[in-house]
Amino acid sequence: MAAFSSLGYVRARIADVQAWREFAFDTIGFAEGNGPNAESVYLRTDEHTYRFELVPGERDEVLAIGWQVADSGSLGLVRETLEKAGVAVTPLSLAEAANRHVEEAISFTDPSGFTIEVFHGPLLDHSPVLTKYGARFVNGDLGLGHVVLPVRDIESARRFYTEVLDFASRGSFRVGPPDHPIWIRFMGVNPRHHSLALIPGSRPDGPGIVHVMVEVDALDDVGRALDRVTKAGYHLSSTLGRHTNDKMISFYVRTPGGWDLEFGCEGMLVGPDHVAEEMTADSYWGHEWARG
Repeated sequence: MAAFSSLGYVRARIADVQAWREFAFDTIGFAEGNGPNAESVYLRTDEHTYRFELVPGERDEVLAIGWQVADSGSLGLVRETLEKAGVAVTPLSLAEAANRHVEEAISFTDPSGFTIEVFHGPLLDHSPVLTKYGARFVNGDLGLGHVVLPVRDIESARRFYTEVLDFASRGSFRVGPPDHPIWIRFMGVNPRHHSLALIPGSRPDGPGIVHVMVEVDALDDVGRALDRVTKAGYHLSSTLGRHTNDKMISFYVRTPGGWDLEFGCEGMLVGPDHVAEEMTADSYWGHEWARG
């Protein structure tokens, strides 16, 4: 099967539009994107018209995770692979695809209950990306960044993404007692170390996302963003630190949607010969986690 090319977008429902606008534009410094839904808040980081679509609603919850493939032929291969595996696939109508600002897309539900959309032909905006504080995001062929999802059966989810969808295994981190270990699994679809991670958990009342990572190209922009979120009084879920697996220097801040945004730089790129390894610590330094 043709490989997925990148994490394309995240669509989420949000309960407090004004809080999100203040967080995303005034504090973090995303550029404002555009799309067909006049009520949605679109966050832009590169030439894609948006990377996040935030849809107003009664509660905070993930709506869909969008994965990009190269072209119509690749999308057809993904659909064929899913149907052979017994997964029901729904093609998006032309109007629905246009509403996503993509040429063609399909939708399905993964084993953990997440709505997954696969698309090709994103609509591009060739005007300058005007972020409020001048930060430049690392996207392009690497995609949005990475997303971490809570799953009840992590081995079933891992097998689905690696054996059915052909995501590359990019290592693990063991949690729990030695005689009943549970692994956090990291997977990639391009040279970014990982575009997807699966963590033990469930989402009966939560937003359904643990965190989304976005990367910028300069450490100073990470530090300035950390200053802004601290000054504005947002909950710092983790202090600044450097991860062991992808070498990312980052911090984590709680968004108004109840999930975390990881904001970092210096993420490691890997090649096709990368060997997956098990980490015994999540960070070389820093990343002191605060609960609540």
